[in-house]
Amino acid sequence: MDIRKKQRVVVEALEDIKGRDILVYNTARMPSMFERVVIASGDSTRQVKALADSVQDKIKENGGRVYGVEGEANGEWVLVDLGEIVVHIMHPTVRDFYNLEEVWGGKPVKLATPAAAKLIGQKRSRGKASRPRRKR
Repeated sequence: MDIRKKQRVVVEALEDIKGRDILVYNTARMPSMFERVVIASGDSTRQVKALADSVQDKIKENGGRVYGVEGEANGEWVLVDLGEIVVHIMHPTVRDFYNLEEVWGGKPVKLATPAAAKLIGQKRSRGKASRPRRKR
């Protein structure tokens, strides 16, 4: 599976379980072992775990491989290693504390799915549901 298809499968899997604040960073030009970092939020430990399960299931259904999963026991931050893509699924308070968006810097890549495309350019709220910006 090529990187774009894998990225699309990951984002759709997160959207299926109502993942919030989904951002994808292209790290191909950075000295890292992967090409994309995906960061998403779940409102509870149960949802964080469900999001991680959804990503794993959808990747396997599409012929991809899951190389590892970390953090499922506590469910506040689950990392899913898909080889070229690393997915961080976090509870909003944990996400705010670690601020991975700053670590990976730059601008997130534009997402092709309509629901995900709305998320780009929105400021993330601190633990509250995101709302689309009003057009003026």
